[in-house]
Amino acid sequence: MIAGSAAATVTGVSAGSAQAAVPASPGVTYRNTVAEQRADPHIFKHTDGFYYFTATVPEYDRIVLRRATTIQGLSSAAETTIWTKHATGVMGGYIWAPEIHFIDGKWYIYFAAGDANDIWHIRPYVLECAAANPITGSWTEKGRIALPLDTFSLDATTFTVNGIRYLAWAQNDPAVGRGTNIYLARMSSPWSITGAPVMISRPTAAWETAGGETVNEGPAVIQRNGKVFLTFSASATDANYCMGMLTASASADLLSASAWAKSAGPVFASFAATSQYGPGHNQFTVSEDGTSDLLVYHDRSYKDISGSPLNDPNRRTRVQKIYWKADGTPDFGIPVADGLTPIRLSSYNFPDRFIRHWEYRARIEANVAPIADSQFRVVTGLAGTGTVSLESANFPGYYLRHRNNEVWVEKNDGTSLFASDASFVARAGLADSAGVSYESFNLPGCYIRHYDYLLYVQAVSTTTGRADATFYTQ
Repeated sequence: MIAGSAAATVTGVSAGSAQAAVPASPGVTYRNTVAEQRADPHIFKHTDGFYYFTATVPEYDRIVLRRATTIQGLSSAAETTIWTKHATGVMGGYIWAPEIHFIDGKWYIYFAAGDANDIWHIRPYVLECAAANPITGSWTEKGRIALPLDTFSLDATTFTVNGIRYLAWAQNDPAVGRGTNIYLARMSSPWSITGAPVMISRPTAAWETAGGETVNEGPAVIQRNGKVFLTFSASATDANYCMGMLTASASADLLSASAWAKSAGPVFASFAATSQYGPGHNQFTVSEDGTSDLLVYHDRSYKDISGSPLNDPNRRTRVQKIYWKADGTPDFGIPVADGLTPIRLSSYNFPDRFIRHWEYRARIEANVAPIADSQFRVVTGLAGTGTVSLESANFPGYYLRHRNNEVWVEKNDGTSLFASDASFVARAGLADSAGVSYESFNLPGCYIRHYDYLLYVQAVSTTTGRADATFYTQ
């Protein structure tokens, strides 16, 4: 590599120096893992300023709750057992996938449970709490959600569209075949449905039946701009586990199976480069400032499991930001590496364009696909304290660095030269202090800037140059 010892001159006129609006959804970062050995996570942000967190515990014997004013705070928050499985009879077997919801002024927890004498007699149940604080309040068993078909059923969740409350869940229908399908019904109360349920998804594709299991389960709903997106998990609960998605118009008859369109493949799946395997059983929440939608899910940090995945305790709770495509659909990207979650960097003067790598060359581009090409972790600079380095999300160990004044994404070779070339000082944006500009560590006065959509490290002195060297985190 050639040291960045002098700034090359980039000639010509760079277009687009008009100011962009500060993004409505600025960058937000968290540190994964949020909670070890907590599967099927559910994080609910309440109007009291707290996040409430519940999940399946490895012992499958109780329901726990935590709360904190920040998502990261859930990691160290005290955990309280608010309900324990019965010693005999119903609700005495496997306790799975609790979710906490606030409906009409009361708290409700939806969960699945087996029987003490038949742990696989899994059915959905509901708890209710009228107290302001569900951790210290008392919980009442509202009993089983009565479904027309009395078969293996689990993963109940609830949501409203246009004022109508629905229940979605996974269930086996022997007439359909082995495994579980996704069903939807209207609700007449927080613990009962009304009318005939409709099956809206059945696992038929190879990505829904991998690992010898035929599975659609763990429905979760997020809504945006008149669309209803229902994600679900598919395949065996090992590294094959993944997320699919159904999409419907909010104005459609959601109880018509034809209203829902299924993704052609998984929308979120194992990613070996970041050591994340079997991501799924997700839910959704929002950032502390309310501007970012967040994906909450579990996965494992290794691929190979000894014995049944059900007996492996190491599914853990994780969060990361959801981005939205130009067509209004969510882009979940990849399950990111452990540690800090990445950000995206949009151009100040080309607000629809983001820094990305393309064949390792850094540039700005709109409609980036895959989105992970435009995600970077802002880590402590390889050159040391006071600097930052920008590590590729989908190529861990690769960083933005300058070489011959061009910016590339390259693997850290461990040399002091690379460390210097890949380290920057984050400054207030040269064109807008709400943004950020990255000054080269070993070329003081030179900044990352775009020219003809490619990135360079160059001294900037003009209004256009300062605009080209300013970015917003998203």
